[in-house]
Amino acid sequence: MTMTQELGVGIIGCGNISTTYFKLSPLFKGIKVLACADINPAAAEIRASEYGVKAQTIEELLANPEIDIVVNLTIPEAHFPVSKMILEAGKHVYSEKPLVLSLEQGEQLRGIATANNLKVGCAPDTFLGGAHQLARDYVDQGKIGRVTSGTCHVMSPGMEMWHPNPDFFFLPGGGPILDLGPYYIANLVNLIGPVKRVAALTSMANPTRTITSEPRKGEVIPVGTPTNIHALLEFQNGATITLSASWDVWSHRHANMELYGTEGSLFVPDPNFFGGTVSASGRDKDIQPVEMWDHPFAVANQEHPQGMMANYRTAGLADMAIAILEGRDARCSLERALHGVDVMVSILQSGETGQFVALTTTCTQPAALGIEEAKALLR
Repeated sequence: MTMTQELGVGIIGCGNISTTYFKLSPLFKGIKVLACADINPAAAEIRASEYGVKAQTIEELLANPEIDIVVNLTIPEAHFPVSKMILEAGKHVYSEKPLVLSLEQGEQLRGIATANNLKVGCAPDTFLGGAHQLARDYVDQGKIGRVTSGTCHVMSPGMEMWHPNPDFFFLPGGGPILDLGPYYIANLVNLIGPVKRVAALTSMANPTRTITSEPRKGEVIPVGTPTNIHALLEFQNGATITLSASWDVWSHRHANMELYGTEGSLFVPDPNFFGGTVSASGRDKDIQPVEMWDHPFAVANQEHPQGMMANYRTAGLADMAIAILEGRDARCSLERALHGVDVMVSILQSGETGQFVALTTTCTQPAALGIEEAKALLR
């Protein structure tokens, strides 16, 4: 790919998450954000003036000949209709997670994309982070032997404490498994491959929630989806992993992700972030930090309440754009995102039925993103 080759990007949905894409996309080759749109035109105008792009109506953006890929940052229940509209306008799609809320929706998108020679990509791209790729390298080198089991925990009191409009988190299409599950499942697929079947117990602590964030403090909202999920995942390679996702937990001492192998254990940091410390032990049981390699996506580049952290969101979008230009498989591909959706909706289905659910989709592990491959994505 020459430096002159890049795809024009449009953004639909100018809420909270959009600032991340506007701020971080200039770090990467292969993409240039040119325009944005929102059902609320004022929101698009604000972002456009903030970031020096063109504000357009959704119709204008979809008809804009300079735009090759449209990033879909709408709320989860709008992901499918908006992505469908983008594909029907002849543009590639990169969606925020989850890709869709059912397998049927995902298969529809696949059909339209295939018929029109278009590509669909989807967040999360955090598994491309320096810490997670270090963990991938550790597993690939056989340093903990064959992965046989593991645990994942993502648990907190919920979203109504900090999000200005938390309603959608507690409705069907929301909940901790569809909101936070994608980070964990994408990283597990990155580390050990696709899932074969799942089982789960699901519940909710309360039928309503009281918002404690501004500006709607004190307002009571309904809960229409499980907020406490304990799932078992059996992988095609035989590994069995526990995944607990809950918004009914005030505090806990569980690690985010641990993998247990025939020769040792691996301790993986929060898959919601790009960096963090990877630790491991061998048969000696001596847990030590793995020396962080010189990976560009491990470098702390953003101030957060908990200090400086690595944030390279839009790496997946850039990788997809370059994959389109080079004619190769994108790491954040439709197949992997759809397999993730299959895992999550099957977990919720198992919670309702009390039965194991066999997955109907599969995927390959994404190509590893080593130091040189990551550098090749950066300007």
